[in-house]
Amino acid sequence: MPHPEFVGLVNSLQATAEAALGDLNAATSSAARDGLLEQGRARQVAERSLKLLTMLAEKTRGNLDLTEAELLTDAIGSLRARLGN
Repeated sequence: MPHPEFVGLVNSLQATAEAALGDLNAATSSAARDGLLEQGRARQVAERSLKLLTMLAEKTRGNLDLTEAELLTDAIGSLRARLGN
């Protein structure tokens, strides 16, 4: 069973990146208020979230259950596709 805090962390990092890339919803609109969507800063925020998710995947390799591993892999893949990495 996935650890709720781990799922929350992955979802939070992905939501921050998506908000920076313009995908605003009720949960991520605070990013706009906090200045995370300024022209030059948005990509940096998204790339930082991607780096954190990638580091998390490297550091937890072999220690996640299947659901956690898939969640993390999907989040990384989605952000890489959006950023062209």
